[in-house]
Amino acid sequence: MRTIFLALSAALLASACAPKTDLSEIDASSGELQVFAASPDEKIRIVGSSTVSPFSTTVAEQFGAVSEFPTPIVETTGTGGGFQAFCQGIGPKEPSISNASRPVKASELALCERQGVTEIVEVKIGYDGIVLANAKGSPTMDITKEEIYRALAEELPDGNGGWQDNPNETWQDVADHLPDMPILVSGPPPTSGTRDAFAELAMEGGAEEVPEVAALKESNPDEFGRRATTIRMDGKWIDSGENDTAIVQTLMKNPDSIGIMGFSFLEQNLDRLKGASIGGLEPSFENIASGDYGISRSMFFYVKKQNVNLVPGLTDFISEFTQEDAWGPTGYLVEKGLIPLQEAERAAVREQALELQTMDAAES
Repeated sequence: MRTIFLALSAALLASACAPKTDLSEIDASSGELQVFAASPDEKIRIVGSSTVSPFSTTVAEQFGAVSEFPTPIVETTGTGGGFQAFCQGIGPKEPSISNASRPVKASELALCERQGVTEIVEVKIGYDGIVLANAKGSPTMDITKEEIYRALAEELPDGNGGWQDNPNETWQDVADHLPDMPILVSGPPPTSGTRDAFAELAMEGGAEEVPEVAALKESNPDEFGRRATTIRMDGKWIDSGENDTAIVQTLMKNPDSIGIMGFSFLEQNLDRLKGASIGGLEPSFENIASGDYGISRSMFFYVKKQNVNLVPGLTDFISEFTQEDAWGPTGYLVEKGLIPLQEAERAAVREQALELQTMDAAES
């Protein structure tokens, strides 16, 4: 018996002293089954849209304060960059949530599927408007989507059946009622959902008002899309990164410049900025919520369902985000600029989210 006891003790000691293997780091290409173990200290990782980030950060801080789980990590990567990271794989080291200021694209769902991320939950959180903002002391603007297109498109019809490089140098070149100041626009880069939404809602919407361009929509949709959304690169538009704060700084330094940003960010800087009206309608909570404002969009976050059992607190975070005290009409996210969904839609979205109802490529 003494011999058996000593043998067992030696075996246990050897096991305790052996180096520990992080099973989440096993190379899947080696043929070994990838295994993950949930740790109570594992933090939810959130990536994606700079527009949605302030809302997620606020919920993350509240969640960390009132729940048993650690405060999630929120990284601003832009909508496109967020999906790139989100789709890389499953496991506690990978992002569990991707913020988005536009719906996920079919190509992004396909990327996820190739990496084994096949169960994705879409959560629509509310609305936002895209605004053309400038410094409070700068000229006030009331502009149409057609005028936005004529100011920023790379090429315009030349009147003779062909195309010419955009000749407009000032806003007054575009329309007599606009201020006589140079066209100089700071906006989000191509990885941004705000850029995608601006191209679709403002640029395409404006192109449809130009007969020569609108004719392409029926005869050559691909050519229409290219002509409508290709922004000039002659110095009139400047990509300003994913951080809207950089755009605000540019507007403060140059009173002739215009910035493209989400309404929620304008709301946070009304002491320094003002927004242009679009077709006579100012960017306001009421105009965006009603759908009357011409450049408005839905906002989302996407949850990796396969991480629910690997990262503690994911469903609890969804619950915190979608409770009335957060995203309702008097919730703490409205103070950050969120424009809520209607009551019935909020209830339906919350139910589907908490049930972890997944989507597929056909839904995007």
